[in-house]
Amino acid sequence: MEFLNSAQQQCYDRITPWMHDLFGDAVLTFEDEPLFIVNFGSAVASTRVMPWDDAESLITTRAYVVTDVTITPELTYYLLRENNGIQFGRFALDAENDVVLEHSLVGSTCDRIELKYSVTTVIRIADDYDDEIVARWGGKRALDRWSS
Repeated sequence: MEFLNSAQQQCYDRITPWMHDLFGDAVLTFEDEPLFIVNFGSAVASTRVMPWDDAESLITTRAYVVTDVTITPELTYYLLRENNGIQFGRFALDAENDVVLEHSLVGSTCDRIELKYSVTTVIRIADDYDDEIVARWGGKRALDRWSS
């Protein structure tokens, strides 16, 4: 695996055992990139360790909430209003107009408890919201997209 700075590698090496301890068999790792995948219910979350500037890293957990959805003013208003009540993360639209939920932590200061709450909150919220969004605006839940 190639890292872009030493902070990225140090962070990845530190959180790898935490991810396995916290999520057991539900976590998938990759040999070629600093990425973890966790499944919960109908949600799928990826936790990635990325370089940030020259001497820092970020741990970003992203869950695809709904894909292949028609973006309407009502849906964007709903997501923006719901962001107000979410403690860890925020809804956003990615480059393909998929509804995602994402939260980031500073790699050098992240501890096991912060990582646990960041990942579990993102994936739980995605799992809570995906059915409602699909019922109201269409699209596919993350699990449906990758299982079809």
